[in-house]
Amino acid sequence: MARCALQIIRDEHAAVAAMLRSMLMLIERGPGEPPERFFDVLRAMLFYIDEFPERRHHPNESKFLFPKLARLRPQLMPVIQRLEEQHINGERRVRDLQHLLLAWELLGDSRRAAFCKAAQDYVRFYLDHMHTEESELLPVADKLFSEEDRRELDRAFAADRDPLAGGVSDSSYDRLFTRIVLRAPAPIGVGPEFA
Repeated sequence: MARCALQIIRDEHAAVAAMLRSMLMLIERGPGEPPERFFDVLRAMLFYIDEFPERRHHPNESKFLFPKLARLRPQLMPVIQRLEEQHINGERRVRDLQHLLLAWELLGDSRRAAFCKAAQDYVRFYLDHMHTEESELLPVADKLFSEEDRRELDRAFAADRDPLAGGVSDSSYDRLFTRIVLRAPAPIGVGPEFA
């Protein structure tokens, strides 16, 4: 049975939240020896966040979910505008994190604190963003969307689902997910502990 778009959104949020929390757990552990595996896993995690939520999930919300909600419930416009601004700035924020990670990796511990603070801020921001969508927008959509609204939203979200959230496995991304799972230590993945 096909999943409805509102459940796909929740499932994709859960996948992103798990990745973000895993990223923080990994950062808290630190690089260990050799540090290359640590940085490799974090780069892969940030690439996932940039590739799926930023480039696939958010555009669907912006194009299909937000306009319908604004039409049906105009009083939600301040919330929708704030979320849309966050979508617009999301790619830049994740790219800033990628740059800070590279600085830590290449320039050493003098850059660690800047990355760790930015990562914590980003995770807090992103979890708040998803919570706002789930608590303030999705219940309204569930209540007010017509069958045609639902079908259009279902088609858009079903066509480009995140494989970590039940979407069709895409062989071009298998290497990315395998890298994260096999190289990250438990409970994040199944790789060996960092020394």
